[in-house]
Amino acid sequence: MGRNKGGENRKWTNEERLRYVLMCEEQHIPVRKLARDFDIPYGTLDGWIRKYRIGGIEAINSKRLRTGNRFAAIHTSKSLSEEDRLRLMVEKLEIENERLKKGYIVKGVGACKEFVTLNEWNTR
Repeated sequence: MGRNKGGENRKWTNEERLRYVLMCEEQHIPVRKLARDFDIPYGTLDGWIRKYRIGGIEAINSKRLRTGNRFAAIHTSKSLSEEDRLRLMVEKLEIENERLKKGYIVKGVGACKEFVTLNEWNTR
């Protein structure tokens, strides 16, 4: 079973997850039958149901919907307020400090980005 190598990952919205869980909980449809009928992996559906029983609706909501660069829109914005500009600058400096603690710096931008270890640099 499973998907083909290189195939797309399936994603379900929060509404779909809740609908399938409620079908199982309220209509007492067996998990295996529901998984087979709607082509959902058994482990996935079973995990949603376990989370729902422990934490309710909030537990099955996807937490990965907020991925990506949260400052991407701010970088391209031409009209930044002073507060947003300073917030962006602070965030950039915090990232740079974390990189320095880990022992590397970044040269270049975009596709030409290069990570250089500090062993080659004199940090004094």
